Amino acid sequence: MNPRRAAARTRPLLLVPGVLLIAAGEIGVTLGPLIGFLLLVAFIVLDRVGPPDAPVRVVEPPVDGPWRALNSPATKVPSHGTHGLGQTWAIDLAAEPADGGRPAFGSGGQWRPVTDYPAFGLPIRSPVPGTVVRVHDRRRDHRARSGWLSLVFLVVVEGFVRQVAGSRWLLGNHVVVDAGDGTYAVLAHLRRGSVRVAVGDAVDAGRQVAECGNSGNSSEPHLHVQLTDSPWIAGACGRPMAFRGGAADGGDGLPADDEVLDAAARPAGH
Repeated sequence: MNPRRAAARTRPLLLVPGVLLIAAGEIGVTLGPLIGFLLLVAFIVLDRVGPPDAPVRVVEPPVDGPWRALNSPATKVPSHGTHGLGQTWAIDLAAEPADGGRPAFGSGGQWRPVTDYPAFGLPIRSPVPGTVVRVHDRRRDHRARSGWLSLVFLVVVEGFVRQVAGSRWLLGNHVVVDAGDGTYAVLAHLRRGSVRVAVGDAVDAGRQVAECGNSGNSSEPHLHVQLTDSPWIAGACGRPMAFRGGAADGGDGLPADDEVLDAAARPAGH
């Protein structure tokens, strides 16, 4: 196995034992805290190991209309500050209607209702043709973290708890599509109850698979999309992608942070 891929596969096996061994020191396990600390150090170090080289895959935009890019690999890599969970080239997209409507951060209190955001409930589409291999549709859509207090709590407390609990808690409701060549498309933070596909379903690129939500480790309704080399997201390596027509000049690529991806709308029900 490629050493970089081995690092990604090993990393998720370290966190929970590390936390438990540190906690074991409270009940008299002498070396527990030291071993646990070393495991957590290894977890952090492996987080900095990038994935193996891979070609850029051109995929279809997973949304319709104008969406603003957040945490884009066109701005920095790794886009989310970590190689963990296959996020090296992940991108976040938040709906940005031409007439406005997306609340500004810091407005409306600390925990705005998700229905205040135009992204909530909009169609999410498969960016690749393939077979659905994972579906999760039970996590609730929590309120937005719309102020500094709630955002810091999300990052420091909620994020850590979800990290320990596992990738499902971080991704929230999600769909994973096997593109058939060792590449998997991951669509995360979907609306509870909106997933329209099941494991084993064949999908075309552009087919609606769910609606945008605010489940998992999410501060506001948005879509998190990435390509990986494994359906096991906790130990996956990211793979680079480009949206067809997604670059600022109209070519294939990704919008940079704060740039707007304006994808052509597809027929209702597709």
